[in-house]
Amino acid sequence: MPAQEPFKFEPLGFATVASVSEYAVDAWQRSLLYADVMRERGNQYLAHLAEETPNVLSFRFERVMSGRDLKRPVNYGLVRIVPPEGVEIDGRKRPFVVVDPRAGHGPGIGGFKAESEIGVALRAGHACYLIGFLSDPVPGQTVEDVMRAEAAFLEKVIALHPASEGKPVVIGNCQAGWQILMTAAVRPELFGPIIVAGTPLSYWAGWPGRNPMRYAGGLLGGSWLTALTSDLGAGRFDGAWLVQNFENLNPANTLWTKQYNLFSKVDTERERYLGFEKYWGGHVFLNDVEIQYIVDNLFIGNGLATAELVTSDGLRIDLRNIRSPILCFCSMGDNISPPPQALGWITDLYLDDGDVRAHDQTIIYALHDSIGHLGIFVSGSVGRKEHQEFATNIELIDALPSGIYEARLQEKGPQTLHPELAFGDYVLSLERRDLDDVRRIVKPDPGSDRRFAAVARVSEVNLSLYRTFVQPWVRAAVTPQSAQWLERLHPLRLSYELASDRNPWMGWVAGEARKARESRKPASADNPFLQAQEMISRTVEASLDQWRLWRDAVQEQTFNAVYGSPWVQAWAGLNATDAKEPRQHPGETPEHQAFLAEKDERLRDEIAEGGLLEAGIRATAYVGSLRGSVDERGFNLIQRLCKHCLGVTDLSAAELKQAIHKQADLIRLDPEAAIAALPRLLARADAGGIRLWAETIDRILTASGPLDAAAAGRLREIKAVFDEAAHQGTGVVAPDRDAGREAAARQAKRPRRKRQPTEA
Repeated sequence: MPAQEPFKFEPLGFATVASVSEYAVDAWQRSLLYADVMRERGNQYLAHLAEETPNVLSFRFERVMSGRDLKRPVNYGLVRIVPPEGVEIDGRKRPFVVVDPRAGHGPGIGGFKAESEIGVALRAGHACYLIGFLSDPVPGQTVEDVMRAEAAFLEKVIALHPASEGKPVVIGNCQAGWQILMTAAVRPELFGPIIVAGTPLSYWAGWPGRNPMRYAGGLLGGSWLTALTSDLGAGRFDGAWLVQNFENLNPANTLWTKQYNLFSKVDTERERYLGFEKYWGGHVFLNDVEIQYIVDNLFIGNGLATAELVTSDGLRIDLRNIRSPILCFCSMGDNISPPPQALGWITDLYLDDGDVRAHDQTIIYALHDSIGHLGIFVSGSVGRKEHQEFATNIELIDALPSGIYEARLQEKGPQTLHPELAFGDYVLSLERRDLDDVRRIVKPDPGSDRRFAAVARVSEVNLSLYRTFVQPWVRAAVTPQSAQWLERLHPLRLSYELASDRNPWMGWVAGEARKARESRKPASADNPFLQAQEMISRTVEASLDQWRLWRDAVQEQTFNAVYGSPWVQAWAGLNATDAKEPRQHPGETPEHQAFLAEKDERLRDEIAEGGLLEAGIRATAYVGSLRGSVDERGFNLIQRLCKHCLGVTDLSAAELKQAIHKQADLIRLDPEAAIAALPRLLARADAGGIRLWAETIDRILTASGPLDAAAAGRLREIKAVFDEAAHQGTGVVAPDRDAGREAAARQAKRPRRKRQPTEA
């Protein structure tokens, strides 16, 4: 019988025992540290709500104006951002005003980090202001009251910056975007360029299978539930319900990924997690009349995009009245305000490209490839790229002639032409687009609009039934105490409070976490149980994602089946056989048609007015109109030419904008007559200035690349006109350039005929 070999522990056995022990210690310590972060999160939540003016700004600020002091008081206020040490503000540059969304969270997200909308504007030398708000609304305040307050705040900012070369740049994030556009439609004279970031403006729009939030109103039977929720809150709507809607969009992130990311990286994620949760848990309230107006007129009624809203004093809120450039910044990865909702108002409002130009509107859109909704305002990478370029090129944006453009950013590299003419690490180009380009993004669907129109009608009926038969009983039963208890028992609020030091069961966590931190022993990256943990996490996340896809598909199919039914549409007053779209474009008034005809006639009368500056810009616009894009390098060359070469140092940004707009309009109106009039404009200039402009036009137009054949032909035509004018002016080949600069400066100071005020 063979002798048995002595028993041996295999190395794998040793490794397994060691791995189990290592992972068990690591997991227990991470659990304690995770629980401690959740305890800190709860304490931070309670401390934040107890602040007099809760916000998440990372910049110091000074109060400028309180909305509570207005004739119609509101819970909004205006603050000035104190520039960080080493940042110099240029009093001639237009100020920036950031308006943060009141959509469930508190203010400050626009200045949440150093690399933010506020941060990049400060570094560009602009004074910055924030329009924020308190947690509780003033009883009875309305959306219109907030609009009036925003107008009053902008009047104050304008008064504080008399030396500014232009009206304030206003940035509206998410919900604040549609709010400032409504204000700008009523008070257009107060606004410079407007940037709306992640802002839904056309609420029925969306891509099938990708944007489920828009179906919520129909699946709930309309806005009656909004009224019930406000009634249960004794006239206040808890913003935590809005935050709950956002969280329901992505259950994998809400229920697992966000918390697991903290648990698995608890040694490094604490600060970032608590910083975000300070904003995410800063729930605020709206008055019942505010939220009802928003849900009825925007979310369900979708009345803003087709000029259907009218103020209490009879003013129609028509976005076509806005005279400032509107830059819509949205992202393909945003499932809260997707591109169709951010850009659909353009196709809702305008019939064609001529309609856009007839209303003298400049619309720019910028599409990010992947960033999520909050990343549009919070992400440091977006702050360093998109917001940095928008801030440093705001005068280019303001000077753009009317039309639709897409903002494109290209990183500088060895192949970049004239990189010294572009700010920062990127080159901003604004490429001409037409309404069909926007339609390809939005993908308008008349059938879908018909279903949403049915929802709007059903909502009106259900809300009327609730207000007539149920609301009186609910309001009679609700007390301030019951409203307070319902507020505290909201699931999101409970998740913060139950993990705070108010819960006696959390008393031991801080001490144990301190011990774990002192004896911390993380598992090695190759630990098999740590790898299994990651695999399980991915499985859970994938399972929740699959459940979300199934849920969203069921909701969409249910919505389409119910509101696509001919019976439901007929009951809602819609004729299923009617080929007419359920939402018509807003019509033109005879007064506006007469205004346009008068404007064109006035332009024709002024076609021969101006001098060297007007001739140079007209010639540039004539050739550049064939390029299909406007580049920051060319615009910066024009500014340098005017201020440094021609000596027109007192040419303001507003005057340059006016000249660019007028000459572009003339080229569009009658290019042949506009170019034929060039010799008459150049006859008033010195030959030195003429030759300088002729040399520079080529540089301006080729700063971003060579011209195509058609544009090159126009450039030769222009050069011939300028050369002939230079010879006619002096009879010499090389005139004195200093004399040319002096003549150009005198010409720029010549009094110009003022333009008629645009239609409000």
